[in-house]
Amino acid sequence: MNDLRELYQEVIFDHNRHPRNFGKLEGATHEADGYNPLCGDRLHLYLILDNDKCVERVTFEGEGCAISTASASLLTEALQGRSEAEARALLQDVVAMATGNVVNTDALGKLSVLSGVQEFPARVKCATLAWHTLESALDQNDTAVTTE
Repeated sequence: MNDLRELYQEVIFDHNRHPRNFGKLEGATHEADGYNPLCGDRLHLYLILDNDKCVERVTFEGEGCAISTASASLLTEALQGRSEAEARALLQDVVAMATGNVVNTDALGKLSVLSGVQEFPARVKCATLAWHTLESALDQNDTAVTTE
């Protein structure tokens, strides 16, 4: 368990300090806002889906705690090139994993570090905010996502 905890800390800190794909994405075909009032996390997710409904590009903007920022950064790396169906399946797996439901964490690769939030129930909302926001963006829902 210590190895997982160390990996969790290393990946979370790295993605928080150096978030991948951070910034506004011009020409986004899908976007959504997310808010976690418990922690104050706010993010805006941008996606470009091509004609085949594959994620061509995904970025985010916002402010939040280390877990929220790292989760959004990891999301952007994991979604590049995936189909909409694959993106939806991945978001279900990540949310299930973060909330303590059994999933094959080996199949999630680097995203499996988010399983560490199970030990801190108050942080689950931080880790899943970007993923719930992804669902709203894919659904093209105009209402901001909130974790409450």
